[in-house]
Amino acid sequence: MQGVLQGIRVLDFGRFIAAPWCSAILADMGADVIRIEKREGGEDRWVQSVGPNGAGAGFLQCNRNKRSMTLDPGTPEGRDIVAKLVATADVVVANMPDAVMRDWGLDHASLEAIKSDIILASATAFGRGGPYSDRVGFDGVGQVMSGAVYRTGPPDTPYRTAVPYVDYATALSLALGVMMALFHRNATGEGQEVEAALLPSALMMSNALLIDQAILKTDRERIGNKGMAIGPCDLYEASDGWLLVQVTGQGMFKRWCRLVGAEEWFEDPRFADDALRAEHGDVLNDRMQQWCGERTSAEVIADCDAARIPASPVLSPQEVLDDEHVRAMGFLQPTDYPGLPAAAPLVGTPFNLSATPGSIRARPPLLGEHTDELLAELGYDAEKVAALRAGNVV
Repeated sequence: MQGVLQGIRVLDFGRFIAAPWCSAILADMGADVIRIEKREGGEDRWVQSVGPNGAGAGFLQCNRNKRSMTLDPGTPEGRDIVAKLVATADVVVANMPDAVMRDWGLDHASLEAIKSDIILASATAFGRGGPYSDRVGFDGVGQVMSGAVYRTGPPDTPYRTAVPYVDYATALSLALGVMMALFHRNATGEGQEVEAALLPSALMMSNALLIDQAILKTDRERIGNKGMAIGPCDLYEASDGWLLVQVTGQGMFKRWCRLVGAEEWFEDPRFADDALRAEHGDVLNDRMQQWCGERTSAEVIADCDAARIPASPVLSPQEVLDDEHVRAMGFLQPTDYPGLPAAAPLVGTPFNLSATPGSIRARPPLLGEHTDELLAELGYDAEKVAALRAGNVV
């Protein structure tokens, strides 16, 4: 089955997550994605290493279905190769400083001069045009500047999340923007520049907190794992482990009251709506903790499920790998990679299309694995390729 993006070529100059995960999604959907790396390899190849040959955990996730080419675009010969690649491409994806983009001929004006309908997709930290635009930034910068970290954790210590959700949100926004730009190009023949940035992506995720503050001036503080706007909501300790239970809306609250034997709270003015239940959440959470503490996690989840109340155990990474639903749904695809002692469980495309689904067709590439193949496609014979290698261009 051909992917919906069959015939689209993407040049991926991205590193770490925001740009590479964007192009990985495009690759899942059938695009020919060429990862352009420094001759010594991109820094992201070895972050959180799980094996040799550039097997960083995040790299494995973000670079399946791609071909790898080593290249030094800082050399005249390297810039010539970039120009030839651009002439064959539909999309260029990058997350690097604007000065480097210009030096390598990857700014939109330079790309457009080579191919008028090219689409440039760039991931930045703060967005272009503001006082912070020249600063560097990673996922954590977006987290702490969004207001979310201020509200996360116990009262005495703010916490950022262990996973880089801002990077992934930026990547998804960038991929969506690329698809919109391709749709526009199909209609008009015009290319354009697409930008997604870490800070506005983080603000998208925390926007409700900002609206609450702007309108109500609440100056809310950290409340740990408790619900910010609902109750009962917390992490509770059953007799054999931790789990989450969340209750929202009047109907669900009444079902919860019946579950824990607290029907007298039906008409209690303290619990008349979600906001009041959040305000008096300690009372509700104490009752829920007492109820959970007398049961196993399985019993709590079964009873909550019967009452149509969301509940789930707090799973360790190994428990996620072993979870029957994760396995049955095939959310994680075992993928071999040279040098790894076991297959890497790569998450599949984060959405499903009934007619043209995405797929993991090829493992992440070794460094420069497809350099000769790609140069041959551009018309370089073996002698010219050898000269480029001797000159440290590729």
